[in-house]
Amino acid sequence: MKRKVLIAAAIGAGILLLAGAGRWHFRQNQKCQKQLFAMDTYMEFTAYGPNSEKAVDAAMEEVQRLDQLLSAQDETSEVYALNEQGSLPVSNDLAELIKRGKEIFQETGGLFDDTIYPVMKLWGFPTGEYYVPSDQEVQKALALVDGEKVEVQIPDAKYIIGKEQDEKGQKAENCNDSEKKETVTYVTLGENQQMDLGGLAKGYTGQKLAELMESYGVSSALFSLGGNIQAIGTKPDGSRWKVGIRDPEGEQQDYIGVLSVKDAAVVTSGGYERYFEKDGHTYIHIINPKTGYPAEGDLLSVTIVSKDGTLADGMSTALYIMGYEKACQFWQQHKEKFDIILVTDDGKIHISDSLQEDFQSEREWEIIRGNGR
Repeated sequence: MKRKVLIAAAIGAGILLLAGAGRWHFRQNQKCQKQLFAMDTYMEFTAYGPNSEKAVDAAMEEVQRLDQLLSAQDETSEVYALNEQGSLPVSNDLAELIKRGKEIFQETGGLFDDTIYPVMKLWGFPTGEYYVPSDQEVQKALALVDGEKVEVQIPDAKYIIGKEQDEKGQKAENCNDSEKKETVTYVTLGENQQMDLGGLAKGYTGQKLAELMESYGVSSALFSLGGNIQAIGTKPDGSRWKVGIRDPEGEQQDYIGVLSVKDAAVVTSGGYERYFEKDGHTYIHIINPKTGYPAEGDLLSVTIVSKDGTLADGMSTALYIMGYEKACQFWQQHKEKFDIILVTDDGKIHISDSLQEDFQSEREWEIIRGNGR
């Protein structure tokens, strides 16, 4: 009798353990998926884990906050105020994004330039009221485009809000806690310049969301932010995320292949994203800051894969403007920072050599060697 009781108890304990394990597995794989329209595009947020819903809600709030902060069209935004006033003490987010924009401007020889906004407005891309300007109009707007003129200043401790530096040069860190305040970064534009940070905003946002997920203990998430994908960790089963690379000559649901990624941003730029036609000519939204005209070259799309989403966003634009040969050469000089997938106007696919194990396609592709061979 005692043996039967022990067996029954053991079976009961086993059932409880299995049930507990099942509940734990369910919580670890609990999925939350929501959609949002922001930054002029449809976005989808997918996360797994016991805090997935809270994390997704927080991610959507963060996107809306950054959208309101960084929009050049929103009259309540910080960017709009900067464009109107020309000089402004700015938030940490805006200061960081402008500093990164200047870095990419310098790295690409000015082919990424976030002071392009006057030219973008001239062509009507921000509003959708498209217009083909005269060369004289283009040159007038183009004269305002120069990222080198944007100044980012972080003042000395004497400019720290709430505590001026004394005559002896006492630093703020010697002040009482109640007196310590955050330093303010000032941004000053060149005369009549205006900024549009749309070329970096989604990449930066993806990075911020990755940091946010970490604070919620979420290690498995995928965010689709228009042409930007931010992969966080892996799928719950440990396999890599599968990201479709859009066919620039196909419909929205058509892909040239699938890329397996983890902990990376995947950003694609192409003329198919936004354009208008006039008198039989197609004008795309990617403007060459050297000419003031929509980019015309031998690339249909550029995909950048990087741990750095902000960098990926800016480079996807700059390499598209460069064209195939210069884009390949540029990547070979910066291959430790990002990888590339290029689609040329003959329909061929070209991928950097370190992606060949992670890329799948029914079409043939060519390898771009890091050593230039």
